[in-house]
Amino acid sequence: MPDFLRPAGLAFVDIETTGTTASHDSITEIAIIEVDEDGVREWSSLVRPDSRIPDYIERMTGISNHMVADAPTFAELAETVFDRLHERVFVAHNARFDHGFIRAAFRRLGVDFRPKVLCTVRLSRRLYPQERRHNLDALIARHGLEVEARHRALGDAQALWQFWQRVHRQFGAAHLEPMLRELLGRPALPPHLGFDAIDAIPDAPGVYLFYGENDLPLYIGKSKHLRTRVLAHFGADHRNSREMTLSQQVRRIDWIVTAGEIGALLKEAELIKSLLPTMNRKLRRSRELCSWELQPQADGGWRPELVHASDLDFGRQEHLYGLFRTRRAAIEALRKIAAEQQLCPPLLGLEKPAGGGRCFTHQLHRCKGACAGEESQRLHGARLMLALHDLRLEHWPYPGPVGIREGDAMHVVDSWCYLGTASSEVELHALLEAGRPSFELDAYRILVKAMRGAKVVDLRDLAAASRASA
Repeated sequence: MPDFLRPAGLAFVDIETTGTTASHDSITEIAIIEVDEDGVREWSSLVRPDSRIPDYIERMTGISNHMVADAPTFAELAETVFDRLHERVFVAHNARFDHGFIRAAFRRLGVDFRPKVLCTVRLSRRLYPQERRHNLDALIARHGLEVEARHRALGDAQALWQFWQRVHRQFGAAHLEPMLRELLGRPALPPHLGFDAIDAIPDAPGVYLFYGENDLPLYIGKSKHLRTRVLAHFGADHRNSREMTLSQQVRRIDWIVTAGEIGALLKEAELIKSLLPTMNRKLRRSRELCSWELQPQADGGWRPELVHASDLDFGRQEHLYGLFRTRRAAIEALRKIAAEQQLCPPLLGLEKPAGGGRCFTHQLHRCKGACAGEESQRLHGARLMLALHDLRLEHWPYPGPVGIREGDAMHVVDSWCYLGTASSEVELHALLEAGRPSFELDAYRILVKAMRGAKVVDLRDLAAASRASA
């Protein structure tokens, strides 16, 4: 053991659990092997979880619900566990998982558990960079480790202790000490990422892409400070199931630097729609994008008609209210407005007209009677327009395409549609020649907000020159 680890010693830890999320799954077994100047001591215990053990976990570990029925709870074991781990270096394979569960269990008891953590996956990757796999099964096979009970806490902890001894015999303390100091002195990362992957990311505005074992991104995000934001993902994985899953799966990180926050927002929305990362739910392309258009009536009223973005020039169309990803969402929104403002559902096209003039809603005293002549169509239309006011789409205020300056780049926009970002006059002409893409809800929302305080450049002359040369 390197000298700087001797005062506190080591604790080789493994746990079995009911699932993968520390915030709501439970520990079912825990094992600790203490190693210090006084020797080696093994301890393990089954733990009664807060919920049933799923069948597939039972088959994998061999730990059944019957076995843990009379076991102590973590609360009953907490003092023993804390004493065995206190001030020791917490050594585990894929340590974020084991440490995350134990820390969460202590936190529920009001104990803030913050040991120094060493991940043997990361240690193996540093020592054997030529190897592709570093999971526990790979280490057992590669180093000939003897394991009596795989997927049981004590058996797996014993495998880690054997691995530790093997690498010390192979490399020696002098070679290992600087590496261990570095691994212990830096923030914990997912097991399949090296510090060089994080160090290469600039702390600048842009978009980052997390990849798993193939070329399809798991997740795409944006930030004004890329490296800081990426590290924040891995600091939250103990409490958030999505972050924990992401931490377990990520193998590679790519990034794109942008001129600023506007560019990062636009690029994120664009990439999510084109690459469809599995863990992004927002900013997905909506093929049913629709809005309510108010149509004037001969009697002076207004009637809403549902129109789709694919059929209209949304950026230049007037009297459009709301942007909805589906027809169902649009109708539900209008029904809610009708109920709140006591508008007549048949006059809004939400129900068929009732016989005798009065609608059913009026009979329930929830309509002010435009259907029965008790309210004028003009007043009903005015109340409808007032109720929809906050949903009104911004009308494109320019006669043609414009540019939004951000740093040394220019974002090209036409009728609330994002054409792209140019860093040179050649790129600018190319974007204008390419024409306008389809209207996108997320780009619209980003641009409406961004253009309120941005420096906008009229590009009509450049666009005309591009068309003339095409």
